[in-house]
Amino acid sequence: MIETVSLDGFQTIHTNDRSILFERRIVLGLTQKQVAERANIPLQSYQRFESGDRKLSSASFNMACRVLEALEMDIAGFYHGDYILGEVMRETKDGLRYETGGNLVGVDITDESASENK
Repeated sequence: MIETVSLDGFQTIHTNDRSILFERRIVLGLTQKQVAERANIPLQSYQRFESGDRKLSSASFNMACRVLEALEMDIAGFYHGDYILGEVMRETKDGLRYETGGNLVGVDITDESASENK
């Protein structure tokens, strides 16, 4: 007998800030440019946080707060590790999707698709 494992309700554990930022951005359906605009920071600065080239915790408090607010995250919760356990994912015919927002897991939002959704 072959057993299958359901991934419905699956969550990942984030080991670094960059995966938390990436996941949250995808859940919200935002591009990196949109997050940078919301945070009022240069796009390259946000890209460095999300790529792991720079840690959000090493940024100025003001910049870190703006990034977290742009991603609709609780600032204190972020620093206390509340986002280590990732978003709930659900199995669909197209693959795993985040329960919040319904976007496919791991599929980046491009500027083109974001403008089509408006």
